[in-house]
Amino acid sequence: MSKNIKSNLKVLNKKTLVLLISLTFLLFTLPYSSIAQEKITISENLKITKVNEHSYIHISKITLENGGKFPCNGFVYINNNEAYIFDTPANDQATVELINWLKNDKKVIIKGVVFNHFHRDCIEGMDVFQKNNIPCIASKNTAMYMKLEGYDLPDQMFQDYLDLKLGDKKIINRYFGEAHTSDNIISYFPDEEVIFGGCMIKSIHASKGNLADANINEWSKTVTKIKKAYPNIEVVIPGHGDYGNRKLLDYTISLFKK
Repeated sequence: MSKNIKSNLKVLNKKTLVLLISLTFLLFTLPYSSIAQEKITISENLKITKVNEHSYIHISKITLENGGKFPCNGFVYINNNEAYIFDTPANDQATVELINWLKNDKKVIIKGVVFNHFHRDCIEGMDVFQKNNIPCIASKNTAMYMKLEGYDLPDQMFQDYLDLKLGDKKIINRYFGEAHTSDNIISYFPDEEVIFGGCMIKSIHASKGNLADANINEWSKTVTKIKKAYPNIEVVIPGHGDYGNRKLLDYTISLFKK
């Protein structure tokens, strides 16, 4: 082999190596929402996004006072033919459709639904769940605000921390402090390193949103506590907008930082 050919091969090998390294880096730094994902359209009322084998986002629309529609995220965690839901869909029809999809398509038993906080976009479908004998679960703080807003009480209540089991998998529901509301919690799924943060967590480029019941002085501090408590989080799901990685925590912290 001539010196020129050897030299050209070395250059090509170096270029190929650089390209492979660059592509690998790009893949691991892309937000999860930028990577191809399975999207399931149940109806105009309800969309499902598959995050991984056990994790799904349910997306429905709440009707605002001005008649507009606003998309809201909830979460579904599935294991061993059982499921927990986190926040109800934002209307009764979407709630019926989610329950039917889980029972008929996924063939799972729904063990309960956990409310992130007391706002309507988290609890609107509660009556549908209770009519289907599916337990509704919330913190005592959330239950108090639900009662003040004229809603029925949830079936099960906890103080600031609740462990749930789904087969061999653990779910941690935990209160870290005030932010979007004074009662907002997070749900953490350690086997998947996923967090459902609800409206406390903002999608990238989102505005501050509804601040009617917010504590903007504590918001950044609360999310900082979450970030420190779970340093290996890989997937972060906000209450509205695209999900992503830990950058959503950083964005939320910076958005409300004094």
